[in-house]
Amino acid sequence: MIPIKTEAAWRGTSDCRHCGIRDMVLFADLNEQDFGLIHAPIDDLEYPPGASLYAEGSTAIGMFTLRRGMLKLVRYTAGGRARIVRVLRPGDVAGLEALATQRYDSEAVAMTDVAVCRIPLAVIHTLDMQSPRLHKRLMEKWQRALREADDWLAELNYGTARQRVAHFVLKMRSPDEPDRATLFSREDMGAMLDLKLETVSREVSALVREGAIEPLDKQGRAYRVVDAEGLQDA
Repeated sequence: MIPIKTEAAWRGTSDCRHCGIRDMVLFADLNEQDFGLIHAPIDDLEYPPGASLYAEGSTAIGMFTLRRGMLKLVRYTAGGRARIVRVLRPGDVAGLEALATQRYDSEAVAMTDVAVCRIPLAVIHTLDMQSPRLHKRLMEKWQRALREADDWLAELNYGTARQRVAHFVLKMRSPDEPDRATLFSREDMGAMLDLKLETVSREVSALVREGAIEPLDKQGRAYRVVDAEGLQDA
């Protein structure tokens, strides 16, 4: 755990040029005077795949902006079944709901090696009270997160198994490389799409055979999207 000094973060050092506070959408409109209000440390943390950042229902200590890797937000049914309600990628914020409830409404689990900046709730509350710009950003970010969560569940839990898998591949394309998609374990995909592991594996293999996607590694995680239109119309 590496505490990031406010001054260093604002000036773009301490590896914050491409992540951290300076490039975080939530804080994009803050000036140096605003950052002078920050007294609690903002921690730079790293987690391996499978590590939990926080548990569902636990008391919130801060929000997390994702710098590198992917996180899954997991909720559990009364019967103990895990359902993945959203996947977060660099630039997304985990734990926004803590601003209202003081608790996390899902478990955040690293899907890959991840790096995050943990921002104490005290920092957010202080800036929220004294900076109208941050308040506006908070509301925008919260609304966006709710909309994306609803869209995620609506799009990926509707239709045939083929449609769900095909649409998931499209959702996992890189913003910088739209012809490249990064997937993850078939078990995780099944938890997101409400499908059995065997069904997910069968449908991914079928898309490869039909030439809609092309594997780029031996682990079955990276694919080149060959026929995006076909996937959309699946």
